[in-house]
Amino acid sequence: MNKYIDIQDLGLKDYKEAWDYQEELFKGIIDLKIKNRREETNLETPNYFLFVEHPHVYTLGKSGDLSNLLISEAKLAEIEASYYKINRGGDITYHGPGQIVGYPILDLENFFTDIHKYLRFLEEMVILTLAEYGLKAERSKGETGVWLDVGTPFARKICALGVRASRWVTMHGFALNVNANLGYFDHMIPCGIKGKAVTSLNVELGKTEVSMAAVKEKLLKHFMSLFNAEIKEKTAFNIS
Repeated sequence: MNKYIDIQDLGLKDYKEAWDYQEELFKGIIDLKIKNRREETNLETPNYFLFVEHPHVYTLGKSGDLSNLLISEAKLAEIEASYYKINRGGDITYHGPGQIVGYPILDLENFFTDIHKYLRFLEEMVILTLAEYGLKAERSKGETGVWLDVGTPFARKICALGVRASRWVTMHGFALNVNANLGYFDHMIPCGIKGKAVTSLNVELGKTEVSMAAVKEKLLKHFMSLFNAEIKEKTAFNIS
């Protein structure tokens, strides 16, 4: 089993470009697994973890309801945002500058074969990261993602999750609001859940801006620990 993960930071990249790249890596792993099965070989499958920021974009999951996007195509153009219907689970999500988006593209057979556990580990990675900033983040029963002040009238979501998996290979992932423009969330019903607020790390800390690089380092540290994985040597990240 290959527990090395190739970490790549794509910077600011158009959603469709990043999606196409994900699909390419995802398909490459699946094709190798099919080859191994067909030819009775045992070639190692790779694992990837992509960091990216997207220009303003709304994405709707397979089970999503378009009515949760509250603005017209004309308004989308006015606020310089795009829209895509995509192949992950979940409803509508916003991505934009100041948000850390992570796409783990893993062969879970290198780690464990349990999608529920996989989602809980992604949530735990974020919960542990936010704890380093003095925030008590939690899961909200029946609602995937990471929240603050769960069970109170002030409950607010800080991280959204939505994944796709086939043959135990994952794609899509999480979106953590770090320095996000929260006004863009007003144009949708986040994840189809009415009456729940959305927040960002800089808002919670009362800061104009939080270091994105520092947050990425913390996320990776906890991800590697939870998955008992190692960073592939050729990557630029060095997590102590």
